[in-house]
Amino acid sequence: MIIAFTLKFRIQTFALRIQIMESLSPNIFVGSMDETINFYKSIGFQLVMTVPETGDNLVWAMMTNGNVTFMFQSFESLGEELPQISRQNGASMLLYINIKKIREYFELIKDKVTVLKGLDKTFYGATEFSILDNNNYVLTFAEDE
Repeated sequence: MIIAFTLKFRIQTFALRIQIMESLSPNIFVGSMDETINFYKSIGFQLVMTVPETGDNLVWAMMTNGNVTFMFQSFESLGEELPQISRQNGASMLLYINIKKIREYFELIKDKVTVLKGLDKTFYGATEFSILDNNNYVLTFAEDE
């Protein structure tokens, strides 16, 4: 009995160590799809997919820049599903994005956005800056220089 339990525990522990996850793409709920798409375009993201595919009443969009992907979904489209999700803009989180050429990027967008924290060298060696998006989400951009 003890041998069977030990073997089962070892198998379960091994299963937890298997690397099966491939990526993380946040699905961020927003009040205005048009404003959100315009904001993210202004800081260099490209619109790659929407629902519906055409028209003015978008309920979902995927935007990318390099290897960073964000999905945006309207609060309205959520309806009554998942009541645990807050129906307010902003969140108790920070989206941390590693980039190249941080100083050039900062100069490119600083006058288009609300800068919360300018370029700063951190104690752990990264150069970072933080902005607020149009939905009150904090984006921190970082580069190991």
